[in-house]
Amino acid sequence: MPESVMIAPGIRQIDTLLGGQDSLTAGFLVEGPRPALVETGARTSTETVRRHLRELGLGPDGLAWIVLTHVHLDHAGAVGDLAADFPSATVVVHEQGARHLVDPTRLVDSAARVYGGLLDSLYGRMLPVPQERILAAGDGLRIDLGGGRHLTMVESPGHAKHHQAVLDEDSGTLLVGDSVGVMLPGQPSLRPAVPPPDFDLELSVGSLHKYVALRPRQVVLTHYGPLPDAAAGLAEAEETLHRWVELAERVTRESPDAGVEEIATAFESAFVPPPGELDEAIRARMELLNGVHGNAAGIARYLAKRRSRAEGGAPHR
Repeated sequence: MPESVMIAPGIRQIDTLLGGQDSLTAGFLVEGPRPALVETGARTSTETVRRHLRELGLGPDGLAWIVLTHVHLDHAGAVGDLAADFPSATVVVHEQGARHLVDPTRLVDSAARVYGGLLDSLYGRMLPVPQERILAAGDGLRIDLGGGRHLTMVESPGHAKHHQAVLDEDSGTLLVGDSVGVMLPGQPSLRPAVPPPDFDLELSVGSLHKYVALRPRQVVLTHYGPLPDAAAGLAEAEETLHRWVELAERVTRESPDAGVEEIATAFESAFVPPPGELDEAIRARMELLNGVHGNAAGIARYLAKRRSRAEGGAPHR
C-alpha cells in the first residue's frame, strides 16, 4: 500500500486507492488534539482509509471531525462506514448536501444512472449517517481542532451546489475538492471537472476568485495532490474553464443540432494529446475519473440552461 505523505505541517495525504489504482483520489488527515479527516474516498476505499488511520494510531475515539468537500461518491462514499468506525466524530458537510447523507437514496440512484455497472465495482454506494451526527456548514464555518488549529469552510459552488473547500488556517493549505479541476500524475495539463447536473461557469469562476482572495500558500486537489504553484494553478483553472466552454459554444453555434457527442469529439481533438504523445495508461486513468464525455455533458447542460434564461424560459432541469 502506498504510504501516506505529509504535504504541509500537520496535514497528511492518504491515497484511497480508488478502484485499486494509486494517485487517483486522496483523503487528508489534519492533525491536532481533535483531528479531522477531510474526504473519505469512495465506499470501495473504506478498508484502505481505515487501515491507514489505524496505522497512524487513530482508535475509535481518534477522530473529532469528518469533513466532506461535497457528497459525490468518490469523495464521500465511505462516510457512513467511517462515521460508524469513529463514533465521536462530527460529520461536516455543506448545508445543501446534508440531506443526502441522512438518506443517500437519490444520490446513489443518480450515480447509478450515470455509471451503470461501474458504480459498484469502482465507487460502491453509501451508508446513511444519523442526522444528529451531521453539522450542516455554511460559508465561513470554523471548526476547532484544538491547540489553536482551525479549519474554515469556504463555500465554492460551480462543480456542485453542495461544494466547499477547506482552509487550514495554520498552514495556509486550501483543500479544494473538485472545484479547481483534476491533475493526475503524468497528465499533461489541468482538466476541468464540470459534470452534470450542477456545473455553472459563472459560479465556478466566482469560486476561483474567492480562492485567489484567500491567498493560500498551497492549493491541493483531491485528484491529485498539491499544485506546483497555488496562484498559477488557480489562474490556469480559470483559463481552462473558459477554453472548454468557448469551444463547446463554437461547436453548437456552427452546428445548432450538435449535442454531447459532437462536443466531446471536439474536446478530444483540442485538449487530449493524440496517441503516441500521451501514455495510454495515463489516458485511460483520465477517462476513468474525469472523461471528456462527462465534461461535455456538463457543459452542454450549462449552455442549455443559459440559453433558456436568456430567452426568458423556465429553468432547465
